[in-house]
Amino acid sequence: MAAAGVIGLAALGAGYLVVGGHGGSSAVADAKHDHASRPGAAAPTTRPVTVNAAVQPPTVIRGLGPRTRAAIPAASRQVLVASGRGGNSSVSVVTLWSRTADGHWKPGRSWPAHNALHGWTRSHHAGDLHSPIGVFTLTDAGGFEPNPGSKLPYHHSSKFHAGGVGFDGEPLDDAFDYVIAINYNRVPGTSPLDGTQPLGSGRGGGIWVHVDHGGPTHGCVSVSAAHMVELLRTLDPADHPVIVMGDAASLAT
Repeated sequence: MAAAGVIGLAALGAGYLVVGGHGGSSAVADAKHDHASRPGAAAPTTRPVTVNAAVQPPTVIRGLGPRTRAAIPAASRQVLVASGRGGNSSVSVVTLWSRTADGHWKPGRSWPAHNALHGWTRSHHAGDLHSPIGVFTLTDAGGFEPNPGSKLPYHHSSKFHAGGVGFDGEPLDDAFDYVIAINYNRVPGTSPLDGTQPLGSGRGGGIWVHVDHGGPTHGCVSVSAAHMVELLRTLDPADHPVIVMGDAASLAT
């Protein structure tokens, strides 16, 4: 904030910054008057300050290190980043990044999310209560509720019903109203309900993005129902969407 009695005027169109003084007289005018009152004084000079009015989006996705970026398919123009607070934390932030025509990446809004109870792992196994770290394609969706306008193939079924309660005693009834299958140990191009596990049952499966129920998950990533609808209406097969998921420190490698 400017000090009392000082008015700042930014002439953005011309790329200059002019600071005014008391009574509306400019600092430049005051300086000229002061120099003019002294014989032999050189005329003051002003130096333009350039203001960059158009801030370019980044050319890389913030928070992702070279190893993680290298795993993102070159064709992907939509990247859903689920960044965990810590390796053992169940709290995450989800942001959808979109690549522009000139190769820059533009972030959307960041949404609060949950992941597995015990955090993250690079070697996920059934029942370990960790979410897998990695880059996975997103090709299929579904849910207990009717299709809200999904661009991904959507399987509407009453079998998308969790029931029971979560780790904090919260009801899970609405958790699978909308889901997006994460292609970890599953066959892309099938319903999220398809239980085929190419890596074997010991590696776990059924890892989805689904509706948040207010607590940790078994291995999935969860966001609010409104954000799930927004994702379903935004993720486009033509843009080859993927999810990049893991704790922030792991993703930065």
